Amino acid sequence: MFPALEALLPQVSKPVQYVGGEGNSQIKDWDAATVRWALLYPDAYEVGLPNQGVQILYEVLNERADALAERCYSVWPDLEAKMRDAGVPAFTVDSHRPVGAFDVLGVSFSTELGYTNLLTTLDLAGTPLHAADRDETHPVVVAGGHAAFNPEPVSDFVDVAALGDGEDVVGDITDVVAAWKREGRPGGRRELLLRLAATPGCYVPVLYDVTYGDDGAITAVTPVDERVPATVQKRTTIELDEWPYPKAPLVPLAETVHERASVEIFRGCTRGCRFCQAGMITRPVRERSLQGIGEMVDSSVRASGFDEVGLLSLSSADHSEIAEITKGLADRYEGSNTSLSLPSTRVDAFNIDLAKEISRNGRRSGLTFAPEGGSERIRRVINKMVSEEDLIRTVSEAFAQGWRQVKLYFMVGLPTEEDEDVLEIAGMAHRVIKAGREASGRNDVRCTISIGGFVPKPHTPFQWAAQCHPDVVDDRLRKLRAAVNTDRKIGRNIGMRYHDGQPSLIEGLLARGDRRVGAVIERVWREGGRFDGWSEHFSYERWCGAAAAELEPKGVSLAWFTTRDRGRDEVLPWDHLDSGLERDWLWDDWQEALEGREQDDCRWTPCFDCGVCPSTGTDIEVGPSGTTLIPLSVVNPTAQADLPAQG
Repeated sequence: MFPALEALLPQVSKPVQYVGGEGNSQIKDWDAATVRWALLYPDAYEVGLPNQGVQILYEVLNERADALAERCYSVWPDLEAKMRDAGVPAFTVDSHRPVGAFDVLGVSFSTELGYTNLLTTLDLAGTPLHAADRDETHPVVVAGGHAAFNPEPVSDFVDVAALGDGEDVVGDITDVVAAWKREGRPGGRRELLLRLAATPGCYVPVLYDVTYGDDGAITAVTPVDERVPATVQKRTTIELDEWPYPKAPLVPLAETVHERASVEIFRGCTRGCRFCQAGMITRPVRERSLQGIGEMVDSSVRASGFDEVGLLSLSSADHSEIAEITKGLADRYEGSNTSLSLPSTRVDAFNIDLAKEISRNGRRSGLTFAPEGGSERIRRVINKMVSEEDLIRTVSEAFAQGWRQVKLYFMVGLPTEEDEDVLEIAGMAHRVIKAGREASGRNDVRCTISIGGFVPKPHTPFQWAAQCHPDVVDDRLRKLRAAVNTDRKIGRNIGMRYHDGQPSLIEGLLARGDRRVGAVIERVWREGGRFDGWSEHFSYERWCGAAAAELEPKGVSLAWFTTRDRGRDEVLPWDHLDSGLERDWLWDDWQEALEGREQDDCRWTPCFDCGVCPSTGTDIEVGPSGTTLIPLSVVNPTAQADLPAQG
């Protein structure tokens, strides 16, 4: 497709994002592959290219002799219009082949606000929007990512939702598609979908009927064929050391949001933050070994040339050997240009020694923590037991050691929240500045508070909670800004960044909606909805209008899906999709939240019977491994190659 595309590129913004050819990208022999995957990240190139999940699957699939994988990203509206005028279909950035020519279109949803972008890609590809209208000549659309744990709002548009970790399941899907093709495509597309439905971790929405009661709630979700399971359980990758991906990170040609090598040091979290879907659905904790991390960092740096390595997880400082990891890597790369970053840390797992190791070889940036709630009471409700004393002590020591800025993340709209809980954020920020000035002896220390609207998510204790209305969220944010500025001498050192409540409400609709919400998504898309995760493209009025038009004739509404409490016995749209967590355990934790009772981390305490370990056939996997990182003989292979030959 590139000759036709090339003529359009001088007419659009950032054309380099569409040309491909990035470092470590791959183009395999099309005719030699039995199964061909197009991997779509339904957002802009600058956001999608660094995505760790897509890069892992890209390498895993391309290592197979019988498969190939290429990447595609959402095109900006300027190029979309040009493509429609010129008849250029959706394409991959690797070989610029039409997306419609691939066997499988794998879509990774990091956020529900990417749903309209999927419809753009399907339409540009010439693939029917509705799964029911496709035949065996069209790609099988497979959705993955955290949003796939409730794919009901997009069930009209996807053929399969893959639940859980993707490393194994993409191989199984490839095997099923390959066998079906070798056999001459028996039974057409329906037989292929039936085979995929029998594959662990694969949910095929079209093979389930949903019925509703007079109150609007679901009464039953029923398989339509005896070969289809009543419930679908997530896939869990065990022994992360056996999956050291990505081995060769993609090196972008255009600017992206993260330009670093990223190494996942462990997966899962058992801290039990009740708002956190990622922590709940990725249980149990599985740590990568010290040696495995060292090998991945070395491989990534050598293959990419990146000068920063991000040590990723949901709470990276919680790795049982984080001190050994950071010291060992800092020792290895001391004196080089390679620096480390720890993007996700908790106050109670953080110390200044750790910060010094992270910043030893690189620029000393600001420190970032996420108390999430302003008051101790609300932090008990959400089970985020970060004490203000710990926070003040940590930032005081950091300011005394030369740090000059700290960023604090919070949420507004949490269950049981009152104005006073939010106003405590201002008090905390004031006390951080005062402690920083006292510890450092300087007046230029800064604190930034970043605030997002809370969205209840499936498979969490808050899945039954009413979402806070945007008007309430915005009112509390206004009061918070006024409280921050009550003391001008301190307030001038406090920055405040926040998102208004309207996008959060729509995210809530898409997160906890059922199949009836699909018509809302399609209507928004047909009325021009694109890139809804970007404030400059998002239209609250368009979403509200579409929801009223499509939902109210069915006896439900935007408010019914968002700002309403659910009862214990209500059938939730995702109840037939098993994240491993016992429903009764989640309900009990919800009741404990309402009573303000916290729960400990089960890594270090007796089991709380959440159900994950027995249902997934694994257990918490933590160190210590008892090993150390061996110094590298050649830290900078590029520099070594430039040295004159000896002898």
